[in-house]
Amino acid sequence: MNLDNKKIIITGGNSGIGKATAKLLIQKGAKVLITGRDKNKLDLTAQEIGAIPFQFDISDTENIEKNTQQCLDLLSGVDAIINNAGIGEFNLLGDISKSEFERIFNTNVFGLALFTQSLLPTLKKQQSGTIINIGSSAAVKGFAYGTVYSASKFAVRAMTQCWQAELRKDNIRVCLVNPSEVTTAFNQSDRKEREDVANKLTPFEIAQTICNVLEMDDRGFIPEVNIWATNPF
Repeated sequence: MNLDNKKIIITGGNSGIGKATAKLLIQKGAKVLITGRDKNKLDLTAQEIGAIPFQFDISDTENIEKNTQQCLDLLSGVDAIINNAGIGEFNLLGDISKSEFERIFNTNVFGLALFTQSLLPTLKKQQSGTIINIGSSAAVKGFAYGTVYSASKFAVRAMTQCWQAELRKDNIRVCLVNPSEVTTAFNQSDRKEREDVANKLTPFEIAQTICNVLEMDDRGFIPEVNIWATNPF
């Protein structure tokens, strides 16, 4: 895909991986709409990088279709979707609540799936498009304290594989990008970005990977890619 003038939606685009990806795509000539829950942060980010902001909580599943249509109207269509919005909570088995499952799955699984589904008629009509789901190293291996979060990312991996099987005949590419630990505001109670650490991944490495996936000629696609820090220990 030649990114020049392509219309791309990034959920959770006001910080971290979403912001870095939006910035890089805009530099490459794409028209990018970013979503987020915090309107002030979203508007500031959009102004800084030249994106189109749309306040939208992906976990608000009752209003997915209405919000999807507004995204399409603001962007005048869509060529690629980057499902980046995600949250995490981490407890040992024995301390997990039903509400924790509901919070995590409403954002990481249900909202992601229903938002993508709402955009699907547009992609099928034009017989082209790319869907990139942001998974995690937790999508391929569980870990202590990770029951709910890892389960949600395993679900995203499974959905990605199902969509690949369903959508190839419509020329729609579906990819899963699995970062390991990245220095972002993820799981930070104050939602402040963490400082870069020399031996940990930054959002830029993930943004580079996403752009490489998108820029592959449309005749091919990358089903899944894992990004690890070389030596995080």
